[in-house]
Amino acid sequence: MKLEVLAPAGDRERLLSALNYGADAVYLGRKQFGMRASSGNFDFEGLKEAVKLSHEKGVKVFLTCNTLPRNNEIPLFEQFVREAVEAGVDALIAADLGIISLIKKYAPDMVIHASTQTGIVNYVTANELYNMGCKRVVLARELSLDEIAEIRAKTPKDLEIECFVHGAMCVSFSGRCLLSSYLVNRDANRGECAQPCRWGYHLQEEKRPNEFYPVFEDEQGTYILNAKDMSMIEHIDKLREAGIYSLKIEGRAKSAYYVSVVTNAYRMAVDCCLKGEPVPQWVYDEVFKVSHRKYCTGFFFGHPKESQYYETGGYIREYDVVAVVDECRDGRLYATQRNKFLAGDTLEVFSPGKEPQIIKADVIYNEKNESVESANHAMMKFSIPCDKVFPKDAIIRMQKQ
Repeated sequence: MKLEVLAPAGDRERLLSALNYGADAVYLGRKQFGMRASSGNFDFEGLKEAVKLSHEKGVKVFLTCNTLPRNNEIPLFEQFVREAVEAGVDALIAADLGIISLIKKYAPDMVIHASTQTGIVNYVTANELYNMGCKRVVLARELSLDEIAEIRAKTPKDLEIECFVHGAMCVSFSGRCLLSSYLVNRDANRGECAQPCRWGYHLQEEKRPNEFYPVFEDEQGTYILNAKDMSMIEHIDKLREAGIYSLKIEGRAKSAYYVSVVTNAYRMAVDCCLKGEPVPQWVYDEVFKVSHRKYCTGFFFGHPKESQYYETGGYIREYDVVAVVDECRDGRLYATQRNKFLAGDTLEVFSPGKEPQIIKADVIYNEKNESVESANHAMMKFSIPCDKVFPKDAIIRMQKQ
């Protein structure tokens, strides 16, 4: 069975990263009806361009409309669907049953994917959504591989199964959370989550203001709701055996670098799995070179015993992107700076489908071909001696000291 690597595209830059680093399909959102209101997202012209660029590379585009819209939003939905049809998107991802019915009304030929927000945890629901016209179900993240395998066995073979396999997890059931609405009036079910589950909390007795009780792991407080990130890259074969077709990477609000690295890693791991070849260790190592929380395997192997991260609500970040390659010629690497680095620093160059290569910035030349001590200006053009050749837009990163 073929496996689909499904990558996030929060805006045009992230879309290009997904396309360049091996995605089979991308999912993205508009300004309305999407679960990532904080992302750049796409206007109508941007959507048409995104579809065009993707289809030129043989990559499918799935458009999200998976919020739980209120009454005043419904009249706007017909134009949303008609623009999706005009742009040529390959499927709409929906959670609300009324929205699914409107897609069928306004665009009878549009492919529909039932979002993870629908909360699909059994084969009866999956079959009913199939009967309603959904070609794919994005299962709830709370399912084990055994439960997924049973759903696969008891649903039509042409119903595709998609699961989130990498990225941030929500402490609430499939993302249906009201905490953000209560605390800061930002509705998570309309894509506006402020992620209060990542905040530090203290216990205070109401008659003793400013007196905090010791229920914390460190002086910053207790991260009682903070989930680890999920990573299933070492278990692609098990995902395939369970009958999962599409491997979904979370991250429409993440950086283009994150999209590039994680998409590339899963592309490589999937290709090795399909060929029956062992996955090189460097591929597994890649997911640790992006900003991430501690990893776990979610619910795939049963109830997660160590899925919460009590130490901090922040990320682990061990690498910085320092430049992007413009070209290689005449024994030099020409690039554009993104973060400061010094002459003598050891760098790592990362490009699609290739093991990262170590290079040394023994000398840095500015645009005037003058030797300088550092590349310390944003978007500064520079060059370094290099006997290796890398493609344009390859990423240069450096491990933090």
